[in-house]
Amino acid sequence: MRCAFFRYTVIAADMTVPNADRAIIAREKLVGYLLNVSHKRGGPKARLLQSVGYRSDNPQKLESDLRAQHLSLDVTGTHESAYGVVYEIEGPIKTPSGKTVRFCSVWQVDTGTDVPRFITMYPR
Repeated sequence: MRCAFFRYTVIAADMTVPNADRAIIAREKLVGYLLNVSHKRGGPKARLLQSVGYRSDNPQKLESDLRAQHLSLDVTGTHESAYGVVYEIEGPIKTPSGKTVRFCSVWQVDTGTDVPRFITMYPR
């Protein structure tokens, strides 16, 4: 199955995000966007994430779950952008509420670096 974040996604087989153990997940991306119900674009994602137990006062839980439950999965799509190589992962995350929700997470290794950084996530 493929995520639909980008138009030109190519399926990658049996590959995880390179250097996933060093991935950068910016606190502001979590608190200011994904867990912020007032954010213009992130609000709907924040409402979903909060409904399954994630909280803006504990972004470490979402970060931990992304690292443990998503970065260990195989990449479902990849492509090159103007900024580097983008990797998409689709799979389940067991949330703090006990529900399992299928998400797509998007990661990018910027040109000139070898460390992935978290871009976004959305429900599938």
